[in-house]
Amino acid sequence: MMNYIQQPQAIEAKSFVIIDEIVRETRPEYRFASELHEAVIKRVIHTTADFDWLDILWFSEHALDNLCAALRSGCTIYTDTTMALSGINKTLLASFGGECRCYISHPHVVHQAKELAITRSMAAVDLAMQEEGEKIFVFGNAPTALFRLLEKATPVRAVVGVPVGFVGAEESKDALIASDLPAIAARGRKGGSNVAAAIVNAVLYHLREA
Repeated sequence: MMNYIQQPQAIEAKSFVIIDEIVRETRPEYRFASELHEAVIKRVIHTTADFDWLDILWFSEHALDNLCAALRSGCTIYTDTTMALSGINKTLLASFGGECRCYISHPHVVHQAKELAITRSMAAVDLAMQEEGEKIFVFGNAPTALFRLLEKATPVRAVVGVPVGFVGAEESKDALIASDLPAIAARGRKGGSNVAAAIVNAVLYHLREA
């Protein structure tokens, strides 16, 4: 019988030990801005096994403070994919009074996307913006959703913008970085729904321990 770690908590703990060691060995000059900044980046590295995130994950000045305050207040999260929705710890989110919604398959969204000849992700943003209450948008896949949100120029509590891909992904994130929105973004082509969920979860776990 092979000897290997079987318990999920032990696997995760060991993973973070390895991440710490690699960062110290390969980037001894690297400095995290805060404990939460470190937690977010290391959880994304844990999710992707990619240390490029030390350099490409961008934070606006008050992004983490805004995201923490919004989650504490029970703000609603809107995602661009069901994968991002599935990856977010909704039990922990609910403990703060929040919930997570994804309208990509909503009948109204499907109809509007066909009627207006736009992506369903864009139509989902339109529907979300019609709802009352303060909002967090979390995008891991659809550049068009991020572009649509920026076109609306409507204040939101925070944006996690990490669409992955080759068509519009980098440009949409550059536009988010250039905006005045409190945001966390990925420079370049990398990203993904798993990254988007990891960022939200890192903040939730931080709030749980606070």
